Amino acid sequence: MTIILYFLAAALIGYVCGAIPFGFLYVKLVKKQDLREIGSGRTGGTNSLRAAGLGVGVATGLSDVFKGALGIWLSKLLLSGHAPEAWLPWMLITAGVMSVVGHNWSVFLKFGGGAGTAPNIGWATAIWWPMFPIGFVVMVALLLGVGMASVASLAMAVIVPLIFVVLYVAGYADFGVTPAYLVGGLIAASVIVWALRPNIKRIINGTERVVGPRAKKMKG
Repeated sequence: MTIILYFLAAALIGYVCGAIPFGFLYVKLVKKQDLREIGSGRTGGTNSLRAAGLGVGVATGLSDVFKGALGIWLSKLLLSGHAPEAWLPWMLITAGVMSVVGHNWSVFLKFGGGAGTAPNIGWATAIWWPMFPIGFVVMVALLLGVGMASVASLAMAVIVPLIFVVLYVAGYADFGVTPAYLVGGLIAASVIVWALRPNIKRIINGTERVVGPRAKKMKG
């Protein structure tokens, strides 16, 4: 029973951290507009950029990464030394996955939100710090090259669990002890793919929104 309570605590921490709608708040503060009524209607970095410019877009993206990491840090702080050590990684990935869920279906926005990419990178970064520079390079490269935020998001959804698989198989540090993190990566990827269903249909149909340099070339 106690273990279940620990899992519930981790889930709640992750969800509440993930549910903080930074993009919505920043755009409201800067533009006095409801981000949900602009562009894709999502509250992540790409739509914030579309609504209020590069500065707000970057601030939103970094804040959303931070809240994903915050869910892990707080869960570790509160549960370490109390929860059984063997179960702690599973509790942490619960917090991580729930930060993605909270971002996508925020209780503060009547269960609206984003696609979950930034908090996904965030919780994974809190587990293994190189995930942030990897995520940064992948996201920027695909946004500049392909120009589709959904493609970049789907790519990171695959890369996160793939990296944890490699770390697990290689037996790197503590990652070889438990498959928890790769399982967390796979579940988070499933949540992101589910949220991006409309985008996937548009990618297949060739009607997906294009942003960045490629969008300017297409207009030119």
